[in-house]
Amino acid sequence: MKLKVVLEPAEEGGYTVYVPSLPGCISEGDSREEALENIKEAISLYLEPDEEKLALKQKGMQVVEVAV
Repeated sequence: MKLKVVLEPAEEGGYTVYVPSLPGCISEGDSREEALENIKEAISLYLEPDEEKLALKQKGMQVVEVAV
């Protein structure tokens, strides 16, 4: 899977990196390379199955999002 990330130089040094398509998925690093490695880990954690949603699904329930 490929996702676009945004790298921003941090005022105090290093980089902040986030994934626009995954709200709240953000990380940082002292170097560009470290920031990119850290965001890969953050993405993996972000996309892990949610145990609560899995439990609901097993009971025949569904979790859906709606836009308002």
